Amino acid sequence: MLQRKKNAVLVDGVFLNGPIADARAGEKFVEDACKIIMEEVIQKAADVTEKVCEWQPPEKLKKLLDLEMRDTGEPHQQLLQLCQDVIRYSVKTNHPRFFNQLYAGIDYYSLVARFITEALNPSVYTYEVSPVFLLVEEAVLKKMIEFIGWNEGDGIFNPGGSVSNMYAMNLARYKYCPEIKEKGLSGLPRLVLFTSEECHYSMKKAASFLGIGTQNVYFIKTDERGKMIPEELEKQVQRARKEGAAPFLVSATAGTTVLGAFDPLDKIADICEKYGLWLHVDASWGGSALMSRKHRKLLHGIHRADSVAWNPHKMLMAGIQCCALLVKNNSDLLKKCYSANASYLFQQDKFYDVSYDTGDKSIQCSRRPDAFKFWMTWKALGTTGLEERENRALALARYLVDEIKKREGFRLLLEQKKSQADTITQRSMSEAQHLLGLVLELFTFYVQLLAQGRGRRLRLKAVAMELMASWENSTAMS
Repeated sequence: MLQRKKNAVLVDGVFLNGPIADARAGEKFVEDACKIIMEEVIQKAADVTEKVCEWQPPEKLKKLLDLEMRDTGEPHQQLLQLCQDVIRYSVKTNHPRFFNQLYAGIDYYSLVARFITEALNPSVYTYEVSPVFLLVEEAVLKKMIEFIGWNEGDGIFNPGGSVSNMYAMNLARYKYCPEIKEKGLSGLPRLVLFTSEECHYSMKKAASFLGIGTQNVYFIKTDERGKMIPEELEKQVQRARKEGAAPFLVSATAGTTVLGAFDPLDKIADICEKYGLWLHVDASWGGSALMSRKHRKLLHGIHRADSVAWNPHKMLMAGIQCCALLVKNNSDLLKKCYSANASYLFQQDKFYDVSYDTGDKSIQCSRRPDAFKFWMTWKALGTTGLEERENRALALARYLVDEIKKREGFRLLLEQKKSQADTITQRSMSEAQHLLGLVLELFTFYVQLLAQGRGRRLRLKAVAMELMASWENSTAMS
């Protein structure tokens, strides 16, 4: 596996230019391993006749896998066998029978993007070391900001929606009291944030991690469908103020983990404006509905949020992990909150526009180019293709509900409720049919008017008035 170069330089007992890994053997291993991945993961794992997973209990699986790391390296064939074993005993998330509430399936374009980034091994913090991927991230964030409905904004890709929620919580706190960055928690009032009973557990973790405390997370009651009740939110805000606490953040949820509920964002935004609170929307799961003209009404009012967490790796299948935090404020608030001004890395006198060095907006230094996966998928499918993917996902959910209702031994815990969009669509269809009937009748009377007398003219006038009234009603409704 090792070869020694001629004229090797020896320093402290180490050959600086040898021995080195055998490049030819390494390339052969990559080639053979890629064949296994193609056959066992991409092709075979998508076969419905294959198993989703060859399940084994932990202790038995430890014996089946050679987990021990030794002083000397393993031979080529044994390494390939390890690759096959890892695939064999892993869950095939792209299998047709793999069901998960948050992610499933495979996107081939995103997969290729991951192959590329793994091979290039970039770190996205400065333009000089990651020029392409920084520009890609900028382009993707810009389009996502447009779909939220903001004219401008900022953002960054993070390792998970939980981290995006923590970013948002810390950002809201910094906006409320900027001195915390240098002076810390001492001397601050008791900060309180609000979120629904059905929120993601990352809100409690973030409050704990940031020193806010889980007792200062006020959980707001939800209705029977898991949506935050705005009236209860306002009561809790008033309660916190009476207690002498300092409310600073409301975190609404667009697509809760268990019930898939979308909080009423517009009404929540009204309360946030009234009391001067930062509004964050955890749309990690449901944010992808923004891509659908049919379903984006689920997130009505999201444009009023101060920050949004959105994970394209869920319904849009961009490949785990692909998670963005988007911020309405475009005055470098992210950078002001998180920057440490590391002069060895973020010099201001570089030979290019240093505004592209976005790494100081992150709590990380090394950061993966996760936006590239989503960008490649978006380029391949287009906005229309992503919209179709979203519509299909929700149509499949509706189909599943209908099938469950037909099966003995199954019972829905929560009946599906027709959305306002469905109701409006049905009413619009009915109105359109009625209008068409009136137009046809009006045309018929107009033709007959030439041959008949006053009675027909009166009927023609009545139909015309009804047509105008119906047109006005339908226009107002839309």
